[in-house]
Amino acid sequence: MVTTDVVCLGESLVAFRPVRPGPLADVPAFERGIGGAESNVACALARCGHRTRWISRVGTDGFGTHLVDAIAAHGVDVSAVQRDPDRPTGVYFRTAGERATTLTADRSLAEVAYYRAGSAASAMSPALVPRETAWSGRILHLTGITAALSAGCRDLLRHLTARAPGRPLLSFDVNYRAALWRNSPESPSVLADLARRCDLVFVGEDEAEAAWGVRGTAAIRAALPEPDLLVVKHGAQGATAFARDGAAVVVPAPAVDVVAPVGAGDAFAAGFLSATLRELPLPARLRHGHLTAAAALTVPGDLAEPPARDHADRLAALDDAAWNALRIDRDMESTA
Repeated sequence: MVTTDVVCLGESLVAFRPVRPGPLADVPAFERGIGGAESNVACALARCGHRTRWISRVGTDGFGTHLVDAIAAHGVDVSAVQRDPDRPTGVYFRTAGERATTLTADRSLAEVAYYRAGSAASAMSPALVPRETAWSGRILHLTGITAALSAGCRDLLRHLTARAPGRPLLSFDVNYRAALWRNSPESPSVLADLARRCDLVFVGEDEAEAAWGVRGTAAIRAALPEPDLLVVKHGAQGATAFARDGAAVVVPAPAVDVVAPVGAGDAFAAGFLSATLRELPLPARLRHGHLTAAAALTVPGDLAEPPARDHADRLAALDDAAWNALRIDRDMESTA
């Protein structure tokens, strides 16, 4: 009997956020937090009332202990997290701006310094992560970040996305990070190959162009026809979802008083997956994704308290005119 709603597998890191804006060279001190696309999704879904499990590997160092304890505090099952005595837990430092998507993006707006090479999570492989454990939920959520970490991690994702009896719904967020692929022996085309093996795929319009040179929503769907659901994100403009029958649903994002744009993509995936678990119509799934992303946009860190379900349901049920006039402020209050 399946008792877990969503299993999320991937690396999480200890995140150091600056105490004030500015280049890393000028920031005098940092505040410790946590960051990781997959654990962000697991935490947000747990706060939405779903049963979630995070699978990863961390070191036996204090950073690993902090990560596991912090994620567990959000209500996530961390029993499948492995501790590696020989490899460290990854860490990273970032400026107040969002991370760059492309190699040519303006580094004055986004600066991230990763220290994750040789980390415990990069050693994940099919030999260390049993498929039955990863397939223990109704949904398995993966991201392309894991594929960039090592050959073993890529083998693991191929292993977990194989079609076989007992496979849950496979959710995949492309999450292209140019810096991670810069020294990889493989190209970001691996991400497209993995996406084609999954049932539900999230990809930003900008990252599809940066990773694969594919421009435009229709072209992205043509390049990825296999997933039953393909969600193409357009940043602050909204998102388009393509269903298996070819129908496309476009839902604009509400206006948001943005504090920091980090973590919004993970929150969007969590909101969409939450609505998927509840079997809501496709437009409502997109709206719930936008609302959960809006919550992340109004806080400085990666994680935010998602909107209460009854409140989100009321907003998601607005007519088009009221939805299009919606604005979310820093207290997650909505005005039209």
